[in-house]
Amino acid sequence: MDKDVDLARRVKVIEWLKTEVVDQVAHLLKAIWEGSQSKMVDALASLISSGYILGRRLGIPLRSLDEAIMEKMKKHRADGHQLEDWYGDISALEEHISKR
Repeated sequence: MDKDVDLARRVKVIEWLKTEVVDQVAHLLKAIWEGSQSKMVDALASLISSGYILGRRLGIPLRSLDEAIMEKMKKHRADGHQLEDWYGDISALEEHISKR
């Protein structure tokens, strides 16, 4: 395949994925407003998967994203993040990712 065509296609895919992320945030906010758990789950799943795929298209290995999330959660827990103190959300996410 011609290098220029491949580069243009890669740029187009990245731009499309960026719009997908924004679109899924909008769907999530609408689902929260409606109080529809099934729509919230669908929007969150789409948002998370789009984020992973966008990262991959940007040259970031999926495992690197998981490791970065784990490091961020460890830092939040060490800093006494309120979501950890109040609900245990940070350690719950760490446990979930580590079991994959």
